[in-house]
Amino acid sequence: MCCSVGIAVKRARACVSLRGSAPGCAREPAGKGRRGGMENPELADCARAVLPAGSPPLPCSPRVRTHARRVFGVFSAVVSQNPVGSPCAKQVGAAMRWGLRRHGPGASTLAAARSLWGPPRLPRRPGWRGTTRRLVVRSVSGANSQQTNPESGRYRGTVLLPQTSFPMKRLGRQQPDTELELQQKCGFAELYSWQRERKVKTEFCLHDGPPYANGDPHVGHALNKILKDIANRYHMMRGSKVHFVPGWDCHGLPIEIKVLSELGGKSQNLSALEIREKARSFAKAAIEKQKSAFIRWGIMADWNNCYYTYDAKYEAKQLRIFYQMYDKGLVYRSYKPVFWSPSSRTALAEAELEYNPEHVSRSIYVKFPLLKPPPKLASLIGDTSSPVSFLAWTTQPWTIPANQAVCYMPESKYALVKCSKSGDLYILAEEKVASVASTLETTFEIISTFPGGDLENGSCSHPLIPDKVSPLLPANHVTMAKGTGLVHTAPAHGLEDYSVASQHKLPVDCLVDEDGIFTEGAGPELQNKAVLDEGTDAVIKMLQTTKHLLKEEKLVHSYPYDWRTKKPVVIRASKQWFINISDIKTTAKELLKTVKFIPGSALNAMIEMMDRRPYWCISRQRVWGVPIPVFHHKTKEEYLINSQTIEHIIKLVEQHGSDIWWTLPPEQLLPKEVLSQVGGPNALEYLPGQDILDIWFDSGTSWSYVLPGTDQRADLYLEGKDQLGGWFQSSLLISAAARKKAPFKTVVVHGFTLGEKGEKMSKSLGNVINPDIVINGGQDQNKEPPYGADVLRWWVAESNVFTEVTIGPSALSAARDDISKLRNTLRFLLGNLAGFNPETDSVPVDNMYVIDQYMLHLLQDLASKISESYKQYDFGKVIRLLQAFYTRELSNFYFSIIKDRLYCEDENDPKRRSCQTALAKILDVIVRSFAPILPHLAEEVFQHIPYIKEPKSVFRTGWISTSSIWKKPGLEEAVESACAMRDSFLGSIPGKNAAEYEVIIVIEPGLLFEIIEMLQAEETSSTSQLNELMMASQTTLLAQEPREKSTDVIELNGTFLINLEARITCTRHLCHQVLLKTVPFILLR
Repeated sequence: MCCSVGIAVKRARACVSLRGSAPGCAREPAGKGRRGGMENPELADCARAVLPAGSPPLPCSPRVRTHARRVFGVFSAVVSQNPVGSPCAKQVGAAMRWGLRRHGPGASTLAAARSLWGPPRLPRRPGWRGTTRRLVVRSVSGANSQQTNPESGRYRGTVLLPQTSFPMKRLGRQQPDTELELQQKCGFAELYSWQRERKVKTEFCLHDGPPYANGDPHVGHALNKILKDIANRYHMMRGSKVHFVPGWDCHGLPIEIKVLSELGGKSQNLSALEIREKARSFAKAAIEKQKSAFIRWGIMADWNNCYYTYDAKYEAKQLRIFYQMYDKGLVYRSYKPVFWSPSSRTALAEAELEYNPEHVSRSIYVKFPLLKPPPKLASLIGDTSSPVSFLAWTTQPWTIPANQAVCYMPESKYALVKCSKSGDLYILAEEKVASVASTLETTFEIISTFPGGDLENGSCSHPLIPDKVSPLLPANHVTMAKGTGLVHTAPAHGLEDYSVASQHKLPVDCLVDEDGIFTEGAGPELQNKAVLDEGTDAVIKMLQTTKHLLKEEKLVHSYPYDWRTKKPVVIRASKQWFINISDIKTTAKELLKTVKFIPGSALNAMIEMMDRRPYWCISRQRVWGVPIPVFHHKTKEEYLINSQTIEHIIKLVEQHGSDIWWTLPPEQLLPKEVLSQVGGPNALEYLPGQDILDIWFDSGTSWSYVLPGTDQRADLYLEGKDQLGGWFQSSLLISAAARKKAPFKTVVVHGFTLGEKGEKMSKSLGNVINPDIVINGGQDQNKEPPYGADVLRWWVAESNVFTEVTIGPSALSAARDDISKLRNTLRFLLGNLAGFNPETDSVPVDNMYVIDQYMLHLLQDLASKISESYKQYDFGKVIRLLQAFYTRELSNFYFSIIKDRLYCEDENDPKRRSCQTALAKILDVIVRSFAPILPHLAEEVFQHIPYIKEPKSVFRTGWISTSSIWKKPGLEEAVESACAMRDSFLGSIPGKNAAEYEVIIVIEPGLLFEIIEMLQAEETSSTSQLNELMMASQTTLLAQEPREKSTDVIELNGTFLINLEARITCTRHLCHQVLLKTVPFILLR
């Protein structure tokens, strides 16, 4: 306040230095000024200096100048003796208003000055302090600014304060309730159909990966669906016709297990058809819950035409693709080891496993006695007097009874060693000798070493069945990372083991049934024992009895579990249907070259997963799913499937759904022409199979049912990283096999949701976040306040979704606070656009204030970067760009220097209209920039824009619109140069008011001087754009240093590097030296 008063007093003296008193003006008697009721002669002197009566003005002493900053004392002294409407008061008011308008630090001073020059009347007060307090306006950020007392509200009309009904914040239930009102008012439900009916050429298709219809909506759903909605809304606003059909995965083990667990013991008496009916009802209920939540989150989609994998037409389409692949020889039936869940009694795909890193296995070292020495080692082994054994290590002791071979690595070196403890001779990999000896708590003496290839054609005896031969076989899957360098091989219980067995024609005998129990073939000592429990105990005891067990120890490692029952699985050979992935991989990898992955690392991860997958088991031994349309012979290992049978079944399924597999008799499931060939209705030799298709095959065929047009390629697939081995992969493999085409053009992969500390969410830890509670609040709304959907959406967009995403109370509270800051900015913009009509009041860009043009220049750069960030699906960067702009460029810079123009210029003054033109464009760009992320807030702002009389949805008005004429690199240089000087100036007077200083800028003639001259053409000015930037009382621009300097001058020497292609940066290297000198007008001491 101080310097503005000083400047104003100087200007007042100049304006009212009259030879005599103005008519109607009374002089303030000397010594009558008051300060808190006490005599204050300085104020009287100041009054006489301002209002001389017939004699020259008295010079102001330093003491008087110090007190002159108490401008309201002057007001009090003058107004107490002069009517508000008198010529003297008018002259003083005009002078004071002029100075305060330029240099006043706050609205209180401005309001006081304007009150002198027009109504309402200024109250007469005996002392300046009381007047000061009653004229303070504490906030000018909105129409509802608060004053210190009711009287001060009388002067609000003296300045053009912001006017808007847009609230700065919404408390309690206001936010979620407002969102629901906006969804109704702005037509959220009709938006999808509206944009589909537009006559536009471009189309954007995001194919929705179907979530499981087996539970309530959770934050994982929120993360996924909101990311998709942001992408869709962006592309819609850019002018594309968005295709987004939500879907649900309705079949499979997750739902069937849930239903059976709820039924408990009653489930054992249910038929397959009854289980299917209950599963269908369960899925429908879950779908309705999830759909309702997704709509509440503001998800724009074709909600009237969702796809469900249990729909009859969907199932028929799936069966047609199955037969296409079968007809190409890509689908076959075989006896192979697969992941098997004893708890679910079915085969599982890799994508249906979750690995428990804390699983504890019982690892053992087992001796396999030498039976037949390898020919190349016959002489070496023949000279020994002690028995020789091969040492093998395994973490699955229960697989020992099924052993068929011992494998070695041909390229590695092996050693014959003697055990110091027992004197026995062992063969193991040379590089494992030391570690194994340490584990066995003994020492080994190396007798000889030899290449692994020398083990060829040797054999050993089975450790539990002495007369059974286990050959020594080479294998590439043998590693030296753990164990002994020799691998016990059980083809029925290992994928690599099975590959070795196929190559060497070994038997594949499975000794474990569907419940994970040893069968009769395992022998009486093991029969009926669970392999992972008492079965393992029994095997270890048997090895101890035969003296073939050297060591047992606990091993904590990662082990596959059933993703639904959370229990360990086993690998077990069984008759299953498979897709020959090896024949598809090459095509799939070639197709991936045309696909963009975000992040790029996801591509390699997906390829690695495919490479590790030897085949895909697509059959499941359950009932809730699409049946594999194959008929099996009653007595022979034969099955029936051909084009006639498949077409007949597809027609039945299209009409009645897949329940026909269980409701119709076998003779009706076969076409008449085939039925007569297989024994007729009375002697039918074939019966329907009991396997159903893997749910990954269900969802992997969704592109054929959902995607539009003949191309049937989605522009975008967007799912969690687990889908690299799941839906992404199954969709690609099926599409590549069926039509040699990728189903997607771009794949975006996001991480998983975790607790606030990065831990997995669980009820036991109490860190599970319920989206419904986030939006509507919990029972205790002090602890769990209602945030609304936009806070949830902000959290999603702000997070680095390409890694794991954390959520908790702190993250949600921070998101709310960020939105509050944004609302504050929006409120300022809306309030200061009151009375502005862009059609009639806009100022042409070239006629705008330089600072305003500069903001448009920054705005175009912001719009370009935001559009590119949306294009790359980097929504977090969109938020960072916006926050930086409205915090640094608007709140900290632009808003702080334009309030004078906005509040004090005439309503239609070109300088004010120039500023409003910039504000209108800034508001438009900001609202459209965050609209895809915060649709409710965007619609709320759109409803409050004063010059839009009948606001429709912001999403129906297009994307950000900018102009090339906004781009002004030369202008940027001028403003950035001045800002660099401004920062240097403000940094030299920390804690002080810039308006207390006059600034003299000395620049050597040259480019920089010419640039700065764009902001101030005259030498000294208190109204130039340069001075507005400096926020000083006045600014002088000189080409050389003044000869006379004030004794209390502050000299600042700064160097500024001019780069026409970048912004001004400070450097130690001299380019143009700027001597910035600040001269204090009134010092506060």
